Order: sequence, then structure tokens, then C-alpha cells
Amino acid sequence: MADKPKRPLSAYMLWLNSARESIKRENPGIKVTEVAKRGGELWRAMKDKSEWEAKAAKAKDDYDRAVKEFEANGGSSAANGGAKKRAKPAKKPSKKSKKDDSDEDEDDESE
Repeated sequence: MADKPKRPLSAYMLWLNSARESIKRENPGIKVTEVAKRGGELWRAMKDKSEWEAKAAKAKDDYDRAVKEFEANGGSSAANGGAKKRAKPAKKPSKKSKKDDSDEDEDDESE
């Protein structure tokens, strides 16, 4: 059976995929995280995003159509996504010692 269609990319992600190379060219040796950061700055500064928003809307329409087709052919939305995500087992409450309350503060910081 075919897998459920993947969700479409947002307008920003479509734009970033096309702009990534030029960002790397303008900033040689830039880290991946810095590319994303610079991309975010450029995207926020962009005045006309209609081209990318139109592409994202088309991708969403294609996705919606593909999902309907997938479900019509016997695929269910719960069968795929629900089965992959496993619930974490419930944490048992840890036993606290009465002698020292400062351990609680350290535990909160590490999480």
C-alpha cells in the first residue's frame, strides 16, 4: 500500500529552498543554522511574497487532492500517522528524600 502523502511545504520553505544556494554564495563558509537565520531575515524583509504564496497554495491543493485520493483507495489517516508515533511510557514519580530540597532546582534546569 502507498504511503500517505507528505504535507506540502510552506511559502517560506519553498522560497528558502530556492534561495539557499545564493545565501551560501554571498556568505562563504556559513553554517547551516546561519543560512536559516539569514533566510528568515531576508524573508521578513521581502515585500512581495505573492509568487511563493501562490506556489504554496498550489502545493496545498495538490496535497489535499492526493490525501482524498489516498483515503478513497483504502488508506486511512489514522493508520499511517497514528501507528508511527508511539506514546512515551508514563514516568513513575521519583521518590524524594526529605533531607535536601536543592536537588529539585538542579533537576528543573537539566530538562
